[in-house]
Amino acid sequence: MMKRMTWTSAALAALTILGTAGTAMASSHGEAPGIGEDPRADNTDLYAWVEGGNLVILANYIPLEEPAAGPNWHKFSDDVLYEVHIARGPGSLDDALTYQIRFSSSAYPAVDPGDLQAPVGGGKEFFSQLSGSEQTYSVTKLVNGKNPTVLVQNAKVAPPNVGPRTNTIAYQVPMGKTYEQFFVDEAATSRVTALGGGEGRVFAGPRDDGFSVDLGAVFDLAGLETVLGGTPYDNVSGYNVHTIALEIPLQVANGGTAVVSGAANDNQTIGVWASASRRKTRILRRKESADSFGPWVQVSRLGLPLINEAVIGIQDKDKFNRTHPKDDVANFGAYILNPVIVRDAEFAGFYAGPLAGCVGAGGVAALKSNRTDIIDIISLNGGLGHNITAIGDVLRVDLGIPSGFPNGRKVNKGTNKEEDVTDTELSLLLCKLAAPIADGVDTNDATFKNSFPYLAPPWEGATRGKGE
Repeated sequence: MMKRMTWTSAALAALTILGTAGTAMASSHGEAPGIGEDPRADNTDLYAWVEGGNLVILANYIPLEEPAAGPNWHKFSDDVLYEVHIARGPGSLDDALTYQIRFSSSAYPAVDPGDLQAPVGGGKEFFSQLSGSEQTYSVTKLVNGKNPTVLVQNAKVAPPNVGPRTNTIAYQVPMGKTYEQFFVDEAATSRVTALGGGEGRVFAGPRDDGFSVDLGAVFDLAGLETVLGGTPYDNVSGYNVHTIALEIPLQVANGGTAVVSGAANDNQTIGVWASASRRKTRILRRKESADSFGPWVQVSRLGLPLINEAVIGIQDKDKFNRTHPKDDVANFGAYILNPVIVRDAEFAGFYAGPLAGCVGAGGVAALKSNRTDIIDIISLNGGLGHNITAIGDVLRVDLGIPSGFPNGRKVNKGTNKEEDVTDTELSLLLCKLAAPIADGVDTNDATFKNSFPYLAPPWEGATRGKGE
């Protein structure tokens, strides 16, 4: 996918690196030094929006998955606690609902490789998809952090999309059916699973990465000479992620009260974020195994796109991932009120050039400090008529009005057009929305599904090389 880039968009794409060197702006792919070493626990994107009578939440993990990455295919970690958090109302960021997702993989049995009579499927195979190992998961709901209720257990994870031979021989997909038909669309074999008590549906497995950004130009020391007047590339094209998708009835999300559609309503506005945690202590054994002990320690989180990437400084990115949104004002308020990316842009001379239209009567100084406008936008207090007092990195969704960033973040189903959150946030941070700012890449490399789980099918390893 390519699109002509102008001088302004080329320059502004470069700005994303100035304040976030050493990170990947896509929307949260390896954005902090610590989580860059732990991809299976890395939140990459979060979507949450109202679809009909449901709240849809898509929590993506594991950045930049090469579709052909065998024989040990990308998968959720059995040692990570994945969580989706929902705060409720204008004044609190404590969890009203928490969905905890835990994964478990069946072990590969030990089989003598010299035993020629042992059947295929014992674990000695070169092709891991023949081994018979399968990953399952459970979903547990907590209300106000208490009273855990198991909504589903032993649900099956959709396997990697390896290729047509694996589909036929290992997965037993009937001839003429695609991976997507068998594992998602057709009820008899779908990995879309009902949650207990009529509380919605869940899906876990690989999907196309629905985000897009020109990473290559940005990380070539801004790459202005290379891309000036040229064509940007979606460097996330052809990559997969692993998705936990939840479809929750609006009344459940709203605490048992029916949602009233119409005007903005603080009391039926929620805050959504996702996280990943690991046990505090891990012991590596000599016999190729490891044990984990102690309390859970959060190692990654994501609410709004690009906050850790474009707002938080490198010195605090790991701290950000370890902390709770309710503490963001105390811990990171100075980053929001005084965005570093504006000072970096000024240092690079952009406000004397392509960003000159962003400078109003107060000069660049008005863009560098006391940016309460940023807080108003991300909290929905600006423009939509809300009065949200609990401020932190959560994706706010008013359940009674149409969703659209920053009121949630949705997938434009049936199209390849994503909500271009990069353009929106760059325009806000750098320009107070006085002028539009574009990075030159705003469409996905695949068409989003019309139905749950909405993200496009994962790219197939056998027939699709990355980016082709």
